[in-house]
Amino acid sequence: MHEYENPADEADGRSDAMDSDPVIVAVVRSGGIAGLPRRWRAEADADRRPEWLALVERCPWGDAPDDVAVGADRFVWSIHARVHDEQLEQVLPDAHLQGAWRELVDAVRDADQPPVTDERPVADDHRTEG
Repeated sequence: MHEYENPADEADGRSDAMDSDPVIVAVVRSGGIAGLPRRWRAEADADRRPEWLALVERCPWGDAPDDVAVGADRFVWSIHARVHDEQLEQVLPDAHLQGAWRELVDAVRDADQPPVTDERPVADDHRTEG
């Protein structure tokens, strides 16, 4: 069974002109040794919308992958996109995550990373000399 991640689930409900044609992509990776699903989500802002649209449109959404044995402890990728009010969905075994699919998934994963800061945790050193 594959988890379904609706890209619109986390939309904030804004209705201004900038959001009239959203590009939202959600990825769920399931399987693996622990079997725990991982989720990533990206929503293109107005400046990057053409770039995200191109990434989504390069993927062969209508092509079903050849039957490939998934096997134990293998990942399965569920990719969902909302573009032009159209919902797109594809489920791929790990072996088929290449080319345009790999580019799209990598872009979503990169976009969903927490921001990097220069702050480093300070070691709490309570040792006393003596």
